[in-house]
Amino acid sequence: MQDSALLHGHPGRLVTAGVAALLLAVTSGSAARTQPPATAAPPVRVVVVGDSLSTGHGTSPQQAWPALMRTDPEVAGLEVVNAAEDGSGYLSLGDYNGTFGTQVDDYVTPDTGIVVFFGSENDLGYASADVGDAALAAMDRAEALAPDARIIVVGPPSYTTDPDPGLLDISDQLRTATARAGGEYVDPIAEGWISDDFDDLIGPDGDHPTVLGQHYLLDHIGAYLEQAAPAAAAALEGRQDPRRPAA
Repeated sequence: MQDSALLHGHPGRLVTAGVAALLLAVTSGSAARTQPPATAAPPVRVVVVGDSLSTGHGTSPQQAWPALMRTDPEVAGLEVVNAAEDGSGYLSLGDYNGTFGTQVDDYVTPDTGIVVFFGSENDLGYASADVGDAALAAMDRAEALAPDARIIVVGPPSYTTDPDPGLLDISDQLRTATARAGGEYVDPIAEGWISDDFDDLIGPDGDHPTVLGQHYLLDHIGAYLEQAAPAAAAALEGRQDPRRPAA
C-alpha cells in the first residue's frame, strides 16, 4: 500500500495552498470591484457669440441654429451655449447693451472647447479698423478665459452676389484678426452662403433666416464644428489629465 502522503500530499501544504488560492481569488475580485467604471467623454462645450442671426429672430429661439444643434446627431457630443444677442456686434451695442466682447466675458469658461463668433453686419457704420481691433480683443479675451479652446470666426454673410463694400471691409478685418489670434476664419461671402436660395432661406424682413435658413446655417456652421470637435476634446482631456506635465 502506498504512503497516503504520496497520494494526497502533505496536509499542511494542502491547507496552505488552499488559503493562498482563496486569498488570491478574494483580492482579485476586490481589485476588479475597485476598478473605476469606464465613463463616456464629457461633451465639448461650445459657446456661440453672435447677433440676431443666431438668436432665432424672425423664427423663435428654439428654431435658432444653435438650439437645433443640441439635437442634431451629426454634432452629437457638443454642449452648445448660445450667448448671442440681438443688435450686438464687435462694437455695436445689442438690445441689452452687450457686445461680442461682453458675451465672451459672460459665457466663456475655462472648460470651453470651442468659441464661435458669427456676424456682424451691425458694425456697419463703424470704422472697419476699429471693428478689427475690437474683434481681436474679443478673441484674445476668449483665449485668456479658455486657453485650450478652438476659435472659429464666421464673418457676416451677404445675400447677394454684389456685397456691400462695408461688409467686405468688415470681413477683411475679421480675417486678419482671426489669423493674429490663431483661429479659423470662415467667409460666408466668399463661399456664397444663402445668395443662391434667398427666397426660401430669408424671411419677409429681408435680413433674418427662415426655419429653412436656420437649418442651412446649422449645416454649414455645424460642419466646421464637427471638424474642430475631436481636437478640442483632446485638448481639454489633456488639460484635465493630472499626469500631463506642467507647461
